[in-house]
Amino acid sequence: MPKRYGCPVDLTVSVIGGRWRTVLLARLKEGVHRYGELRRLTPGISEKMLSQRLRELEADGLVVRRDLGTVPPHVEYDLTEEGRTLIPVLQAMYDWGVARESRTPAVTEEVP
Repeated sequence: MPKRYGCPVDLTVSVIGGRWRTVLLARLKEGVHRYGELRRLTPGISEKMLSQRLRELEADGLVVRRDLGTVPPHVEYDLTEEGRTLIPVLQAMYDWGVARESRTPAVTEEVP
């Protein structure tokens, strides 16, 4: 039996909701990243939380993990086709955040 949602926004939030999931998806919107890059680009996330969120996003079919088969191990993460359908949503969230920052005392600190 499929899970029921109160409205389409509820479904969307259940898939991309959670601070780290959205942030990781936004980083992967920029392109393929290795685990270490994602760690550096996401200050404040613990190793355990990063691994857990990436596994969840992979299980939800939004992220693909590629083991490059090297020693030491190198793993890359990228958006799947389904994950790429979120790019306009993620971009709208980014744009809204930039606009909100200009209207309020909030400050974002982009990690290069």
